[in-house]
Amino acid sequence: MVLFVILLGAIAGNFIGDILGNSVKTLSFLKIAYPIGTSSPLVLNLKVIKLTLGIDFNMNLMSIVGIILAMVLYRKY
Repeated sequence: MVLFVILLGAIAGNFIGDILGNSVKTLSFLKIAYPIGTSSPLVLNLKVIKLTLGIDFNMNLMSIVGIILAMVLYRKY
């Protein structure tokens, strides 16, 4: 449940950051996303099955604020 709330906070923060960054010119720094994760996925070829593993996050300032706010609200309620 905690991971779901954190993920929801990150998605909501990213969404709000994009909206504010596009609509208000002085807040354009809120929509700048920084990629965190692997640059290329790990590929495991076993001849019968091929597994591709990788993870990539695009975090901006508002998604971090959303995660913190989600954790605070989860602890409170």
